[in-house]
Amino acid sequence: MQYSTLGRTGWRVSRLGLGGAAIGNEFGDVPAAQATRVIHAAIDAGINYLDTAAQYGLGESERRFGVALAGKRQQVFLATKAVMRGTPYDYATTMASVEASLQRLQTDYIDLIQLHEAETTTFDVAMNGCIAAFLDLKKSGKVRAIGVNGRDLSVLAPYIQTGQIDTVLTFCRYMLIDTTMQGDFFALAREHHIGVINGSPLGMGVMTDTPAPFLQHDHELLAETERRKAQIAHLRQPGPHGFVEPAMRYSLTCDDIAVTLTGAAVPEQLQRNIAFCDGQGPSDRERASVHALFAGQRLFA
Repeated sequence: MQYSTLGRTGWRVSRLGLGGAAIGNEFGDVPAAQATRVIHAAIDAGINYLDTAAQYGLGESERRFGVALAGKRQQVFLATKAVMRGTPYDYATTMASVEASLQRLQTDYIDLIQLHEAETTTFDVAMNGCIAAFLDLKKSGKVRAIGVNGRDLSVLAPYIQTGQIDTVLTFCRYMLIDTTMQGDFFALAREHHIGVINGSPLGMGVMTDTPAPFLQHDHELLAETERRKAQIAHLRQPGPHGFVEPAMRYSLTCDDIAVTLTGAAVPEQLQRNIAFCDGQGPSDRERASVHALFAGQRLFA
C-alpha cells in the first residue's frame, strides 16, 4: 500500500480509500456480514481511510462501519458527510445529523466531516449552517477536520478560498476521459494546502464497460464516452474491463490526489484495486497526452 499526506491535516493516509456507498446497499443488496468482511479486508490490506455518508442507505452504511470497526477504530481515519438529501443545510439540522452519525458509527469523534452534495445548497446557506456547525463541532472535539463534497469544481472553489476547510472530495473529474481537475483546481488546492480526495475514477462504471443503471438511458453520454475511450484505446489492457487498471493507476499515482476512493461489495473486488497500489502509473508523456486530449472537456455535466 502507498501512503500520502492529506493536505494540512498532516495525516498519513492510504492512497486507496474505501468508499461506503456500496456497503450501504446503494448499488444492490450487500449482506451485513459481507460488508463487515469488506471493511476488515481493507484494513488488513493497509487501507486506513474509510469514507461514508449519512445518506448512503439512509444511515445503513454508517451502521455497518460502526459494527465492523469495533476494536479497530483507532486504526483508521473515518470520514462521513452531512446532511441527508432533502433536509436543510442549516445549523440545527447539521448538528442533529452529526450526532446521529456518531451514534451509528459507534464512536465519539469523526476524523473528517464533509458537507455533502454542495451543489444542492448555496454557499451562504452552507457557510452559515453546515460549516458553522462543523467549526463548533471541531472546537468541541467531535470532529477533527472539515471538508466539502461535490462534482462541480466551480462550486467547491469558494469553500477552499475561505481558509476554513481542510479537504475537498469530488468525483468523475480526474479520470482518463475527464481530466477537468487538472490545472487550475489542483493549483488552488495546493495554494491552500487542501487535501484532495478523488471519487469514482471509473466514472460511475463507464470505464468498466458496465455503466451504473441510472446512466443506461443517457445515450448521448454513453456515445461520448465510447468516442473518448476510442481515443485512448492504446492504454486499454487485454481482457474484459481493460480500462480499469490504467484508470485506477492514473488516479492513484497523481501527486495532487491524496486519496482515491473505491467502492466494493465483495472482498475480491477490493483486492483487485489494492493490487494497483504499488506506485506504478502512466509515464509523464502518457499523462500529458491524456490531458491534452480532454483539457477542459467535462464528460459529466
